[in-house]
Amino acid sequence: MQLFRVFCLLLFLLPLLGQAQRPASSAAGQPAPAQLTPTGPRPTAATPPKVKGTPVKLLTAGQLVGGDFNGVKIRKLLGNVSFQQEDTFLYCDSAYQYLDRNQVEAFSNVRVLQNDTITITGNHGFYDGNQRTARMTGNVVMRDPRMTLTSPSLDYDLNRKTAFYTETGHLTDPKNTLDSQQGFYDTNSKVFLFKGNVHLVTPDSELNNDTLRYNTISKIAYFNGPTRIKGKQGNLYAEVGTYNTNTRVSNFQKNAKIDTPNYLLGGDRLVYDEVKLYGVANGHVSLISKKDNLTLRGDIGRYWRGLGRTKLYGGRPVVRNISQKDTLYMAADTLVSVEARPGQTTTRTVLYAYPKVQIFRGNLQGVCDSLTYDRQDSIIYLNRDPVLWQAKNQLTADSIQIRSKRGKVDEVRLYANAFAVSQDTLLNFNQTKGRNMMAYFRDNKLRRVDVLGNAESIFYALDHDTATTGMNRVLSANMRLLFVESKLNKITVLTNPDARFIPPHELKPDDERLKGFRWRATERPTRRQVLGKQFDDRPPKRKTPRKKARPAARRPGKPKPSPQKPPTRPTPPKPAPAPTAGLPVVPPAAMPTGRR
Repeated sequence: MQLFRVFCLLLFLLPLLGQAQRPASSAAGQPAPAQLTPTGPRPTAATPPKVKGTPVKLLTAGQLVGGDFNGVKIRKLLGNVSFQQEDTFLYCDSAYQYLDRNQVEAFSNVRVLQNDTITITGNHGFYDGNQRTARMTGNVVMRDPRMTLTSPSLDYDLNRKTAFYTETGHLTDPKNTLDSQQGFYDTNSKVFLFKGNVHLVTPDSELNNDTLRYNTISKIAYFNGPTRIKGKQGNLYAEVGTYNTNTRVSNFQKNAKIDTPNYLLGGDRLVYDEVKLYGVANGHVSLISKKDNLTLRGDIGRYWRGLGRTKLYGGRPVVRNISQKDTLYMAADTLVSVEARPGQTTTRTVLYAYPKVQIFRGNLQGVCDSLTYDRQDSIIYLNRDPVLWQAKNQLTADSIQIRSKRGKVDEVRLYANAFAVSQDTLLNFNQTKGRNMMAYFRDNKLRRVDVLGNAESIFYALDHDTATTGMNRVLSANMRLLFVESKLNKITVLTNPDARFIPPHELKPDDERLKGFRWRATERPTRRQVLGKQFDDRPPKRKTPRKKARPAARRPGKPKPSPQKPPTRPTPPKPAPAPTAGLPVVPPAAMPTGRR
């Protein structure tokens, strides 16, 4: 009888033991939650990893209904529902608790609280106690002591304390707001990663780009990609860099630009302080003036917007000024541009260049030690040993002014120790000197020179440009030289003339040079020398591959000829350079009457 009872008990327990050994099935129609990663939800594998966390404890509920639904044990909770797992609390109006899976599905007024610092609210939530992840949907709001984030949906990892959204998000802190399509937030480091149509608004500026990392503690934005910052004092653009929303200091690393109403400053690297209105640019620096089509380029640039001053140096800075079809290029070791300060209109716009200044403009070139360019009146002042070359004429003085009208050279004024030199076809030097000179141009061609005070000239007379017939030497208080196609055509002595003609056999070395004569043709700059590397935009030359010659087929039976070194030929001497044509010689008959 005792054995019979034990046998019946075993028959009753066997089905229960078999059921206990089966794996727990998932809820019908309830997908397994996705695992959160910094780059997005990761699809769950067919067989989820067996991770078991502490049980989610039910704290309060107005009504509890238990039962099995499609083979899954569920608690249906209604009214003032609350749960706890370690440092996390979950509140809602109603919920489903899946006991076998350690999960909770919450409805209406859902709120997740962790460590009394992170709060997430929404209309619907799904909490996984084993993975310790929460997914919230519907008017989601996430708050911590430093910021507030709103989004249609949000995934939160309670172990890593990271949040992720993919359906647009709006972030606010005490000073700034930010919008983006996607975002990842690490609550430990307080760092956000935003992607897609990022728009950051600060009290003084707006930032737009596609990828942005933002630290809510330091208030520094890190970006990688085309970024535009619009401010009250101008706009900034760069492709890599940082922007401090507190100090308003930008540190750009690639293709950086500052765009103001009057200027555009750019470089490979740029640091700009919007409070001090001060910026430093390095590498391929360019400053473009929007008003007068002026471009400055160099290696290093400093910009004081509050003072209206820009300084370029390093790598031989160059200025380019385009006026109609005539372009002025200017190079020096240092360039300083001065404009009107913000809110002022009285300051003149001036460009300073020093030292070792070079100028190239059409058929006008020059050098000096320092230069001042009054861009408002289109006057260029050349100081300290200036020299100008126009066509085949050389002009020197203690100081020189170049005046332009409608983008063309109109006058050149030479003050103190003015000296003009040209070389004729027989390499004779025609010379004119005086206290001051006024050179007048038409269509950028020299047409008249007035010598004012102590005028003195030496001109050689040639016979069909093949032989020297003599030299004209003229003294006068004032003198006028007329040119045709930049070549001397006529000399007029205006006051107290004293002229004489010296035959070739009577010429002495002292007679062939006026006092102060210096021929400085070797200093004349070329266009390539002035432009340098700053405006060298020519594409690199492509090397054409040489075709290898195929060896000639040899007939069978003939021996291969041994290579022989070709005889060396003497290199022919280079021809001597042709003499440079100079100013036309004034015949003696064309000279004014005077003492001989």
